[in-house]
Amino acid sequence: MEGNRSLMAVDPGDMLWKIKGLTRSIIGDLCTGHCPTISVDRFRNYCKKNSNLICGCSPDYCEGKSNLTFGRACQARQINFLLRVLLIIQQLLQEKKHGSKRDIYYMYPSLFSAQSVVDRAINDLCIILDCSRHNLNVVSVGKGLVMGWLRFTEAGSWYDCMNNLNAAHSVPVHVEKVDDILSMAQYILVVEKESVFQRLANDRFCSRNHCIVITGRGYPDVPTRRFLRLLFETLHLPTFCLVDCDPFGFDILTTYRFGSQQMAQEAKLLCNPEIRWLGAFPSDFEKYRLPEESLLPLTENDERKIKAMLGRCYLQREVPGWRSELELMLQRRVKFEIEALSVQSISFLCQEYIPSKIDEVREWDSSSHSQSPFTTYLLSQQAASTHT
Repeated sequence: MEGNRSLMAVDPGDMLWKIKGLTRSIIGDLCTGHCPTISVDRFRNYCKKNSNLICGCSPDYCEGKSNLTFGRACQARQINFLLRVLLIIQQLLQEKKHGSKRDIYYMYPSLFSAQSVVDRAINDLCIILDCSRHNLNVVSVGKGLVMGWLRFTEAGSWYDCMNNLNAAHSVPVHVEKVDDILSMAQYILVVEKESVFQRLANDRFCSRNHCIVITGRGYPDVPTRRFLRLLFETLHLPTFCLVDCDPFGFDILTTYRFGSQQMAQEAKLLCNPEIRWLGAFPSDFEKYRLPEESLLPLTENDERKIKAMLGRCYLQREVPGWRSELELMLQRRVKFEIEALSVQSISFLCQEYIPSKIDEVREWDSSSHSQSPFTTYLLSQQAASTHT
C-alpha cells in the first residue's frame, strides 16, 4: 500500500521574507516615533464551557489575542526574547542548518534563564509567522520508536522496518522529508510506553500480526505525532492506542487524538482524529479478573487531573464513551498499568488482550456501517489528486 506525501516543506526563502517583514514593521514604528505592538493569537484545543453541553469550537479554538508592546516592562522583556530567538532562527534558515530548542536556549542561557522561555517564544513565533516549528528549522530530538510492516525514505535514505519486523527503528525527525511510504500492514498500534513496545517486540508481535507499532515513550514528541498523522493520511489504516489505565495514560491518549494544549495552534496538523482507544479500561479490572494487588489508589493529584480532563469539551462532543470510562476511574479511585494484564501470562497482552480488543472494535465498526467525516474527506482528497 502506497500513498503520496502530504506534509510539505515550506521554502526557507519564504520564511526569511516573513521574518524580514516582521522586523521591518517593528523598525518602521520605532523610526516614526510609534511604540511597536506585536499581536499574538491565543489558542486552545478545547473551550471552557459546561462539559454537559455540546459546543461548536474547533480543534484550534482561538480565544483571543495578546498584544505585546514596548510600553510595559514585562512585555518589552518578552519581545526581547522573541527577537533573540528570531535572530537565531534567521541564521539557521540562512545557513540551511537545523537546531533544537535546547540548542537555542544555550546560545543565551543567562538571558533566557529557563527552557520554558524559549519554548514559549518559538510557539509565539509560529503563530505570528503562521508556520510550524519545522518550517523554522527548529527540530526535536526524536524519542519515538517504530517497528513492523513499513518502509519509507527520509531525505532520500531508505528505512526498511520489514527487514527485521520486531526491531525498533527511530521515528524520523524530519517528517516533511519522509516519502515513498510502503506498507503491508492491516492496522497501526500506538503504545504508551517503551516497556510495552519491547514486550511486543520480544513476543514477535509484528511477525504474527500484519501491523505497524509506534511508541512515543510517554508523552509523544512532535515528530512522533507528525509521523503517525502522515502514516494515517498516506495509508488510511485503522489506528489503535494502548495506554495505562491512569490519568496520565488517558492524557497521552487525548494528546494523540486531539493534540496538546501547549501547541493548540497546530492541533489540526498534529492530531489523529481517527485513533481508537484499545485499552486499558477501568472496566477491564473485572473483565480480566485482575488481582487486587495490581490496583493502585488514585492520589490527590490524580483526582485533580481527572476532574480537569472531564471539563474538556471534546470528550462530551466526540468521545462520550471515553468520558464515561474516565468517570468510572474517578468513581472507583483506582488505577493500574498495562503490565498488570500479564498476571494471566507473560504473553497474555500480545496473544489474547490486543487481538480480542481489535476484534471487538472491528465488529462494532462493521455493525455500524459508518465512516467518519475525517476519513471521507481524506479519501475524497486522494481521489481528487489522482484525477488531476
